[in-house]
Amino acid sequence: MDDPRNRQYTNGEITVFWKPSRCIHATTCFRELLEVFNPGRRPWVNMEGAPTRKIIEVVNKCPTQALTWKYNADLSREEQASLKDRQEAKAEVTPETLTEEAAEIKPATVRVMRNGPLIVEGEFKIIGPDGNQMKTLRMTSICRCGNSGSMPFCDGTHRKIGFTDFNG
Repeated sequence: MDDPRNRQYTNGEITVFWKPSRCIHATTCFRELLEVFNPGRRPWVNMEGAPTRKIIEVVNKCPTQALTWKYNADLSREEQASLKDRQEAKAEVTPETLTEEAAEIKPATVRVMRNGPLIVEGEFKIIGPDGNQMKTLRMTSICRCGNSGSMPFCDGTHRKIGFTDFNG
């Protein structure tokens, strides 16, 4: 069943699909193309902010495929109808609002992404070294390479430095 939080954004040439349930907040989208992907803005995706080829390039870097794209000419009739319905919807879901929404409670799980971060999903809080709560999230990525500029969270640096898992 289609998640009602899923969103579609178009510039007339392509449509970008965002599936919040897959988003690990790796920040690749807005770190690389803030003109299009800006979680501080409503709506958070501005498809007019960059050329189509640049949007495609950044969307293709999404580590979990929470962001995907299709040429509008390739959209199915259902996707075209859904795009129209979603563009008319008033409630905007952003990476920030995901953590504020009520959702099914599930225990936290930790998964190791091959050559990448730890993926933490479920109901959890992150407490900083000072004992204060840093974030309450449903999903996030935790740096394993030690080189993130936003520790303890992954910012995608592992890809730039060629981090790999240790195989013993």
